[in-house]
Amino acid sequence: MKKFMFIAGLALMTSMTATAQEVMEDGSKVVLPLEAQSCVLPTAPPPIPDPATKQELIEAKKHVTQFQVDVEAYRTCINKDAESGNLTQGNLLAITNAHDYSVDMETRVANMFNEALQKYKASLPPSNG
Repeated sequence: MKKFMFIAGLALMTSMTATAQEVMEDGSKVVLPLEAQSCVLPTAPPPIPDPATKQELIEAKKHVTQFQVDVEAYRTCINKDAESGNLTQGNLLAITNAHDYSVDMETRVANMFNEALQKYKASLPPSNG
């Protein structure tokens, strides 16, 4: 998981560096506005053991829920100035890219939790009902 997050972070940094070199039709570069640059993208929650116990899943759910709250705060932060009318096309594209990346990250975290939960449920003995 740590290796995955490092690679994902490296890919983001590389793509942001490449994207920062793009020039839009209005002559602006694709770069986050200064205020949005101070927003902190949260790190993913700790990895879920495989296989996970019920208690580990309960703990993981707490971490995932907190991560979702934190990533929503990040999106609110980066989007703060998006409708101000004072941003360049490049600023708006950079905000969109950062927003989309955070949504993708949140989706991956949720999918990992859901997969661990499904695996746990599949390991339980069938109920008599």
